[in-house]
Amino acid sequence: MKGFFSKYKIFIITFGIICIVTMYSIYTLLTPKEKLPVYQPDMVNADLVDSTVQYVRKYHKIADFKLINQNGDTITNADYKDKIYVADFFFTTCRTICPIMTDHMVKIQEKIKDDPEVLLLSHTVMPRIDTVAQLKRYAKEKGVIDKKWNLVTGDKKQIYELARKSYLASKTTGDGGKYDMVHTENFVLVDKQRQIRGFYDGTNPEAIEELMHDIAILKQEYQK
Repeated sequence: MKGFFSKYKIFIITFGIICIVTMYSIYTLLTPKEKLPVYQPDMVNADLVDSTVQYVRKYHKIADFKLINQNGDTITNADYKDKIYVADFFFTTCRTICPIMTDHMVKIQEKIKDDPEVLLLSHTVMPRIDTVAQLKRYAKEKGVIDKKWNLVTGDKKQIYELARKSYLASKTTGDGGKYDMVHTENFVLVDKQRQIRGFYDGTNPEAIEELMHDIAILKQEYQK
């Protein structure tokens, strides 16, 4: 038996390798690749969607926008062209969910800081208080990397419409009060076509891990 193995050793090893490679190739071909859904307004909790888009079933995209970031620079959808990005809504004086969300955004920033495909975008829901100067102070305090993460302020109506009609991430349109927009804890994953590909609880560490996993899946869609 030992003599037989010695005589056909190379053949047996080669045959074994071929079998393993063949089995792996078959498994790979038969296992469907993960693909993220493209979220439409009619797929989302109606409480988070403006009535004007609530029944939209296809072609939903993030609307054009023009806002001002922590450096006083004008930020538009053009700055996110051909980028994957994570968006959220917050305000700097929030003492409930926002600090947790921001800390998680900082962790995401650390993971994507060397990735040219992925950016971050945080919208204040209190533009009256969150001026450029206030956002700059907050950005410095949190360690925001300007080239990766824009904290934006601007026209309140535009921000609220983006939350309700584009990102589908606000529970109310606002009643005119000081704290009138009830934003959610959602982080929204947006693809290079400005489509929503996922919602994640920005206060939950496990959801952040899921988000990072989904970013990797989404990047694979763009690999040639």
